[in-house]
Amino acid sequence: MISAYYLQIIILAGINIIMAASLNLITGFTGQLSIGHAAFMSIGAYSSALATLALGFPFLPSLLFGAFVAAFFGVLVGVPTLKLKGDYLAIATLGFGEIVRIVFLNLEITGGAVGLRGIPKNTTLLWVIVAVLLTLFVLNRILNSRVGRALIAIREDETAAESMGINTTYFKTLAFGVGAFFAGIGGGLFSHYFRYIHPGSFGFMRSIEHLCMVVLGGLGNMWGSVLGAVALTTIPEFLRASADYRQLFYGAILVIMMRVRPQGLIGERMAGKSFSLGDSILKKLSITKKTGF
Repeated sequence: MISAYYLQIIILAGINIIMAASLNLITGFTGQLSIGHAAFMSIGAYSSALATLALGFPFLPSLLFGAFVAAFFGVLVGVPTLKLKGDYLAIATLGFGEIVRIVFLNLEITGGAVGLRGIPKNTTLLWVIVAVLLTLFVLNRILNSRVGRALIAIREDETAAESMGINTTYFKTLAFGVGAFFAGIGGGLFSHYFRYIHPGSFGFMRSIEHLCMVVLGGLGNMWGSVLGAVALTTIPEFLRASADYRQLFYGAILVIMMRVRPQGLIGERMAGKSFSLGDSILKKLSITKKTGF
């Protein structure tokens, strides 16, 4: 009962919600700036597509296979790179994204520069809705647990978190792996909907789009990721009538938004009480410094 055009927009918005929410776990809640998130999406897309085409897996096992492969590479990359901070981590994740893109561009099994064709169109609106709900449910459960509070403490002050006994390397790697897992699910849904994938579909600009969704919605707010993903998926479609000035209007909207409301559409303080551990650690340290105990 939905036209093919609007159905594609809704499905793309759902996939972008998964991507933005998983990136928000890494960047917004753990404070690790990653600009190579599309690389995990591409790993999940190619792995799930090859599992379907070459191994004959049904849709759900192939989707999970791609997600676990992406999570494996997330942990593999996270162990050496997450010792870096700030701009250095961003450059490292950017380099990883380019490595993945070049590898897929030169592998014969992935179709090389031609891309991978003939993928069964198994992604439906129901699958996307279920995947979005499960992603948000699992991520919110993580963030409202001891693990989530540890991630937020790392974001607030990594040195203070370490002094309180939090294994920062372990939790940052865990966040990277979980974020990569859900990015792999988004990639699998993407490949099984469009039936054709190409390394250029997962380049640097794709990662920047996901980062813009997180920042626009609000760093450190999972529901902000939902709002940001929906907004940046639908706004370009509304501007399609003025094709010559579409990107100009799109960029202007982002600039105005960052000037008027830099904390995003939904501020972090609206996200609930799960953001108090970082402040409590700092308060404890200041009390210790004053009292000498």
